[in-house]
Parts: sequence; C-alpha cells; structure tokens
Amino acid sequence: MLDKPLMPKATAVWLLENTSLTFKQIADFCQLHELEVKGIADGDVAVGIKAYNPILANQLTREEIEECSKDPNKPLNLNKKILDYEIKTVTGPKYTPLSKRQDRPDAIAWLVKNYPQLTDGQISKLVGTTKNTVESVRTRKHWNTSNISPKDPVALNLCTQLDLQKAVEKANRRVEREKKAKLKQEANK
Repeated sequence: MLDKPLMPKATAVWLLENTSLTFKQIADFCQLHELEVKGIADGDVAVGIKAYNPILANQLTREEIEECSKDPNKPLNLNKKILDYEIKTVTGPKYTPLSKRQDRPDAIAWLVKNYPQLTDGQISKLVGTTKNTVESVRTRKHWNTSNISPKDPVALNLCTQLDLQKAVEKANRRVEREKKAKLKQEANK
C-alpha cells in the first residue's frame, strides 16, 4: 500500500511554492529529510523539477492543507481515495519482440522438460507462441531441433514467475482431478 505521495520531490516543490506549511510538515508528508526540503526552498536541491500539484492528483485536499497551515504541529495525511485502484491485465496475444522470438523454442523445451503436466495451450499462452510450435518442440519435429537448448522462460523474460506458478498449479489441479476420476472409474468396474 502506498504511504507516500507520487513524485515526492515534485510534490514538495509545489507545497513550498503554494502553501505556508512548515518544512517539517512537508518533509514528513513527502518522506524527505527536513534539510532536503529546506534545500528545495533555497533552490539548492530539486533544481529543474517541475512542481506536481497533489490536489489535482487527489493526494491532498485544500481543506487538509488549510488545517495544517493553521496548526504547524498537525501532519498532512495522504488522501486514501487515490489508493483504491484496480490492476488490469492485458488479455489476448502477447507481443514478443523480434530479438526474443528465437528464444521461444528454448523456453518451450525447458517447460516441457521441467513441467510435463503443462498442456500445449498453457505453454503457448505462457511463451506467446502457437500450439503447433509447442507440439513440434515436444515431439522433436521442430525445424531447428538440433539447436534448441532448454532455457528458463522467466530468465528469458518471456513470462513472469507468477504466471508460471499459476499455470503449474492449474496443471497440477487438472492432473489430480484426472487421477481421481480414473480411480473412481476403476472402483466402479
């Protein structure tokens, strides 16, 4: 959770230019040293940094600034409304730069070797390739099979560790379901 404003130095510049807050209040709010804020006020620090308005950014309210200006001992509090945001994940095909495309078969080989429970669809989604490519690497019918050397797709930056873990967990759950279903069928015979 965020507990300091975005762009603290730029926010400090704006607060110094537009309010009568003390150096300590600004320093505490922006999580800077009080001497650094004094340096900003003197023009020694943050030269060329454009002021960032925390009111427009919904990090502070005018009322909060006015209250704190009247009482030098009252600390500024970050507006909690800005902390509620949703992380949206991009769905659909993932673009892989040309320089990384040659790494895909290596990543596929690594995934097939280390996580055989992953389906072709899961691997193609992780690495950003087609099921046909995954199948050709898995069956060793890929046109460049002799030059493929298994490499971790996370190290190659083709997927994140979190995505890989989720895919492996999902594959493990599927394998367990299939085992239970098979045992249930055998028990019914």
